[in-house]
Amino acid sequence: MTTYDSELLRLLNQRGHVHQVTDAAGLDALAARQTVTGYVGFDPTAPSLHIGNLASIMLLRRLQQAGHRPIVIMGGGTAKVGDPSGKDETRQMLTEEVLASNIASIKDSFRKILRFDDSETGALLINNDEWLSELGYVELLRDVGPHFTINRMLTFDSVKLRLDREQPLTFLEFNYMIMQAYDYLKLSRDYGCQLQLGGSDQWGNIVNGIELTRRMDGKEVFGVTAPLITRADGQKMGKSVSGAVWLNEEQLPSYDFWQYWRNTDDRDVGRFLKLFTDLPLDEIARLEALEGSEINDAKVILADEVTKLVRGEDAAASARATAEQTFAGGGKGEDLPTLDVPPEGVRIGVALTDLGFTKSNGEAKRKIAEGAVKLDDMAIADPGYLIELPSGSEARLSLGKKRHGILRGA
Repeated sequence: MTTYDSELLRLLNQRGHVHQVTDAAGLDALAARQTVTGYVGFDPTAPSLHIGNLASIMLLRRLQQAGHRPIVIMGGGTAKVGDPSGKDETRQMLTEEVLASNIASIKDSFRKILRFDDSETGALLINNDEWLSELGYVELLRDVGPHFTINRMLTFDSVKLRLDREQPLTFLEFNYMIMQAYDYLKLSRDYGCQLQLGGSDQWGNIVNGIELTRRMDGKEVFGVTAPLITRADGQKMGKSVSGAVWLNEEQLPSYDFWQYWRNTDDRDVGRFLKLFTDLPLDEIARLEALEGSEINDAKVILADEVTKLVRGEDAAASARATAEQTFAGGGKGEDLPTLDVPPEGVRIGVALTDLGFTKSNGEAKRKIAEGAVKLDDMAIADPGYLIELPSGSEARLSLGKKRHGILRGA
């Protein structure tokens, strides 16, 4: 493993956060002698971020833990354009009102994970719409445009992917890399920012910002990317059977969030403990060395620690208690998703879909045919089974061993 003088790069490296660094020696020397201001950008395209974004938020947390200042950039301006990186299709245009609502909803996630105060290392949250919407088009073309060549822009993966697949890439999206590069220049000028962090898919955008800042202002700035987080089964981090694993409670109940981490593949436990918790490395080494059924203890700790970080201690304790009641005691648990059953009853396939366990009634039928569905531990084989419950009574509906919901008679 590479050795570093700065606490920042040592911490990032030991925890598995480093994929690429633009000038490791230069950044290491800078971070060892002074406080570094670094940023990560997040486009508010939904009311919540998801755990795919959590890896980037943890970069900012590590930055602050190492004694430096993190900046969260809310991409209220860049989100109007849409980042083509990793996308096959043009992103849906979002209105000013939707973007403002999304930003307001997302802010709380950062306030749980980062420390915001007036100290030298206190985090800042800034909306890049403050400057991007003020830019004149001709001004941008004259001042920034000469530093980008079409030849170079065509070599970036975000562009090549679309062209190779013969998918349309709009002129609007083509400008995204210029706008993000301008963000870095602006943050360097106004906040003394010298570091941009992000996922590995942002490497091209980060390099553009570094080069623009050097060419226009003669300043040396740096970039660090984290590896793309994939699970041991090859799936991209952040997705579950039911869709995205959202950070906000409104988009995903804490029990489901906790349970996602509890269901981590044995092979991923140690890596995820390093990336997404603050547990000491020697304790993580002990936990990932557990074998057999004991590895489940490590998974519970992982679920507890990540849920505490993202949702708070009360949410973690409640989710764990619900899990214990559901799996150990046969109880129903207060945090399980619930569905009110009308007096006329509800078909079991509809109930599965309404609870979010299946994406369609057709998928529900297939799960029932596979024998994966139980009502109060009784296997249900009839896809047309009608669930009827007296008012005030409850039943537990299960899909496999890991998805449980409560049905309540209305």
